This record gives sequence, structure tokens and C-alpha cells, in this order.
Amino acid sequence: MAEKFLELLVTPSVARAQEHYFGVAMDVRGERPRDALTDDEAQFIAARDSFYLSTVSESGWPYVQHRGGQPGFLHVVNPTTLAFADYKGNRQMLSTGNLAVNDRVCLFLMDYPQRTRLKILGHARVEDARQHPELVAQFAAPGLQRIVERVFLIEIVSFDWNCPKYITPRYTAPQVEEAIAPLRQRIAKLEAQLKAKN
Repeated sequence: MAEKFLELLVTPSVARAQEHYFGVAMDVRGERPRDALTDDEAQFIAARDSFYLSTVSESGWPYVQHRGGQPGFLHVVNPTTLAFADYKGNRQMLSTGNLAVNDRVCLFLMDYPQRTRLKILGHARVEDARQHPELVAQFAAPGLQRIVERVFLIEIVSFDWNCPKYITPRYTAPQVEEAIAPLRQRIAKLEAQLKAKN
């Protein structure tokens, strides 16, 4: 776990809850201003085809939004910066509006087959695609650039890997197809052998 993560999240009320249930609170004092991603985090992020983005509204309500795309659509610009192109959607603008008044975000990235999750804390800014075509060109696939409305840039503060406990393995359709491809080939071979005998 990166050092800054719990320093930010273990507030006095969290420490009191830890003391209540476990008899002691974590010692999370630290001096680091931020934690940079390592190659492990960068490779994990590059392989994801989706993630969840949480923001906080002006009225204090949390809001979680799903983002998806081809693996690598969430770009690791450098060890402390992420970026992704945001496409035309339902026109609610909840995440974008929230970030205009509170730039704090949490990203939640899952690898269900491997039962692995990565949480990232950061500060985000949203750039209008019409005013920054260079960002669109940098972070959107060529065939999708015409539908990009915004580009999100996230300055990472810290991250945390969670344990695999209670993560239910789930598989995408391509992953299932890859797993059963040998079975399909075996069935086709057996069917051909039966047909040849008849």
C-alpha cells in the first residue's frame, strides 16, 4: 500500500471506529506529499477496459460513474498523472459539474478474473474538447475523436491495492470465448470423426 492513502483517509472518526472494533487505531502519520505509480500499477491500469469514478456534489452527496473503453483508454501519462477522453453521453454532466467545485476523485479499477482491485485518489480537472483538440488527439482513438466532449486529467495523490477477499470472479464475453475455444475445437474434431465413421 502506498503511504499517503491511509494518511488521507483515516480521519479522527475512522480512527475512533478502528479503536471501537479493534482496540487500536492505525498510526498513519506521514510526510509524503503524494505517491507515484510504479510499473505494476501502470501495467494494471493499461489492461483495464473499465473503471468507476467517484466525485462529491456541492450538497455533499457522493456520485459514482462508470467509464469504459478498449484496454488502455485510461492513459498513464506519467507516474502521477492519468487521462481519459470523455464521450457524448446522457447529458447529465454530474461528474463534470461536481469537479467544478470539488476536484477530489477516487477511481476504482477491477480485474474480476484475477480478483484484484486498485483504488486511486487524486485531483481531477476537465478540459473542453473543443478548446483542446491536441488533448483529444492524444487521448482518444482516431475513430472516436469526433464524439469526444471532454478530457479528464487526474493528478494522483495516492493509491491502494485491496485484498482479493469477497471479489466474485466475472469474465467478459471475449475471455469466455478464449477459455472455451479449445473445447469447441475438440467438439468439432470429435464430430468430424463421428461423421467419417458413418
